[in-house]
Amino acid sequence: MRGQGFIGSNRLAAWAMTAGLLALGACDDSTGSKNNANNVNNVNNVNNVNNVNNVNNVNNVNNVNNVNNVNNVNNVNNGLCGAAAGQLFGADHPWNQRVDAVAIDAESDDIITYLEGNHAAAWAQFRIDGPSDEPDNLYGITILTSDGTATPAAFIPTDDHWSPDCDTAPVPLPAGGAIEGESGYTCDNDGDCHLIVVDTTACRLYEMWRANVEEDTFFGGCLAVWDLEETYSPALRGECCTSADAAGLPIAAHMFGPDEITAGEIRHALRFILPNENMRERIYVRPATHSTQATSGPATAPPYGARLRLRADFDLQTLNPAAQVVAVALQRYGMILSDGGNLTFTALNDRFTAHTWAEVGLGPQDLTSLSWTDFEVVELGERFAWDEACSCERTPSTN
Repeated sequence: MRGQGFIGSNRLAAWAMTAGLLALGACDDSTGSKNNANNVNNVNNVNNVNNVNNVNNVNNVNNVNNVNNVNNVNNVNNGLCGAAAGQLFGADHPWNQRVDAVAIDAESDDIITYLEGNHAAAWAQFRIDGPSDEPDNLYGITILTSDGTATPAAFIPTDDHWSPDCDTAPVPLPAGGAIEGESGYTCDNDGDCHLIVVDTTACRLYEMWRANVEEDTFFGGCLAVWDLEETYSPALRGECCTSADAAGLPIAAHMFGPDEITAGEIRHALRFILPNENMRERIYVRPATHSTQATSGPATAPPYGARLRLRADFDLQTLNPAAQVVAVALQRYGMILSDGGNLTFTALNDRFTAHTWAEVGLGPQDLTSLSWTDFEVVELGERFAWDEACSCERTPSTN
């Protein structure tokens, strides 16, 4: 499972700008603020912003079945909202900064030893959810772009929406688009159903977990609205606050896709996931802002937000050319523990990319020759306890 709950399939994905971006996915059953438990089950009390419970305000979802109107993610490229090619957000954001020269954390050996001995799901280790040579496959995470022509649609918050962590702003739904694991906007398969839209005009990133459009009614779980031009503090959207990913991070900024492989370079950190029992219990480190009560690993397990990099002495020639592009990114930018689940990596679904996975030659097994001993943990920094004193305090975005 992935995203925010134990509901859904293990699919991970990535996307690209100028070439593509990267991501991983998984699921966790407790990313909402524990201090708002009384509000979770009453959708009428989730700020009641702009009459979100009035289905007449859903804007009829803008002809979502018109497949000819989806913007190709390859159009989200050079200099989007001031960012460098191949990146989302500014260069000062941690996922866009190289870590190949950063010192190794004092706990690195212990964490790697723990993972090598306790990450038991060998079938899931270093597999990529997303690449497939199947035509019209639904694997991986879908990232859509909007040029500002899609009218933002209000949604009805579900029990998977928590306040104040999650936003209630209307979300643009580009015609012909789709959510994760689905052919359209309806969450038929009961998966994580991430909805990710980059608005290139407003310079906003909308990421929603457990989105579902049934006829003219738009239901939504946790929505995180990100300002692509914002210089975020280390606490991002808020200390102790989650997002559409359990760690509180933006998914799209860590995704990779076939366009990046074609360009020959991934210029950001990747997103990776682990089973909850293999993550340090209720601890997170930067750039994460959140952990969950589902984590149950010991003090030698990696915490949410942990950043691992592929060792500089790893022999890249053991991998095929497409996998080498990913491996170089893992050496330069590393990978950040962002969510709970099984398959280690998630890549973009290639329905809306300029190139396909079959074209670039990367398959789901092409990184499985890696082992945890090929990695090291870069400096983790301050360890934050996700306990009763860790309460998200922010004003949700409503427009």
